[in-house]
Amino acid sequence: MNDTPGWTSPGSGPSDQQGDTGAPVPPASVDANDSTPQWSKEQPPAGQWSPPADLAPLPVPGRNWGTPHSNAPWSKPPAAKPGVIPLRPLGTGEILDGAVKTLRTYWRTVLAITVPVAVLSQIANVLAQRYLVPAAPEPDPSATPAEQLEQSLDAAQTSMISMGPSLVVTLMASLVVAALLTVVISRAVLGRPVTLGSAWQEARPRLLQLTGLTLLLSVMSVAIVCVGLLPGLLLGGAGGGALAFLGGLGGLVVVVWLMVRFSLASPSLMLERQGVARSLKRSAKLVQGSWWRIFGIIVLTQLLIFIFSMIIVIPFTVIGIAVDGEGFSGLLSGTATTFGWPFLIVTGIGGVIISAVTYPISAGVTALLYVDQRIRREALDLELARAAGLPGYGTSSVGG
Repeated sequence: MNDTPGWTSPGSGPSDQQGDTGAPVPPASVDANDSTPQWSKEQPPAGQWSPPADLAPLPVPGRNWGTPHSNAPWSKPPAAKPGVIPLRPLGTGEILDGAVKTLRTYWRTVLAITVPVAVLSQIANVLAQRYLVPAAPEPDPSATPAEQLEQSLDAAQTSMISMGPSLVVTLMASLVVAALLTVVISRAVLGRPVTLGSAWQEARPRLLQLTGLTLLLSVMSVAIVCVGLLPGLLLGGAGGGALAFLGGLGGLVVVVWLMVRFSLASPSLMLERQGVARSLKRSAKLVQGSWWRIFGIIVLTQLLIFIFSMIIVIPFTVIGIAVDGEGFSGLLSGTATTFGWPFLIVTGIGGVIISAVTYPISAGVTALLYVDQRIRREALDLELARAAGLPGYGTSSVGG
């Protein structure tokens, strides 16, 4: 791709006008003043006449002109499909199918990106779980209700701390994978091959800005939720707890709204080579009027990813508990408060499998949502057809 934003600025489409030269002339109409009977003296019985089977209506210029006759002569020709999606507005199934097709068609490049990143992120996660996460406090069966509540709060705090390293590692891994896979998907739409080296060469200059965009959205989300919780926390007591719950829920709703509104900022930054602020504005413009549709597709994608993850997580977790030192007996007796290396390694392998498959699906859906919105709003399909070298669309300055 060149430096022109987003496969160049679309809008100038090829001329679809057809000249009148060579168009069949319709048969001359019968003079309305001519009252001479034109019927033959011998007519077939009523209801038994049918036109010859090979007779089809003439095509109308501008509607399937130049295409062979068929049983549906006025049907719209299928959209061009040089790559993993047809070049027209996409349905939800086509967006999901395009992401899966990208994984299948370019599996060597995709797995060369996702597997190393997944392995490194799982190693970092395992080490963090083993050495950085504090051990969960053991419950005291003789504790008073107040002490049991305090123990529950301590356990919840430990769980939150244990999620911190995992979230940071997952965030950074997702960032790198999303950058590289966005480049791969932009080529997959055109049906062009792409190697890991070329994807890295194109994505590398944008990584710093993409990191800034990701951190900005993360800090914004945390700040909004904290602002919602703050009044209730300052008030304290039962009323403060209820107010904190409502404030946190309201903050969460705002965060979801903003994350969907800015969900296309990442592919906009990568493919249009814009800055962080302009990418956010670009995403807001593309999402405007389609918020609920994009929200539904994102939720459906995450639900499918969650189901797939559970299919992998459950058996690997069971195997990890079985091969761990105390196994199921320690888990059932409540003496096993931490898991050893066997459990962490086995579950880490399951995590690599999950990440290697779900990263490209998630990144693919986001990138294809961006493409779909630009097709709907800016006729990007014409530019993509030119970039793919399809006949009848002229030439394009889009780089390969």
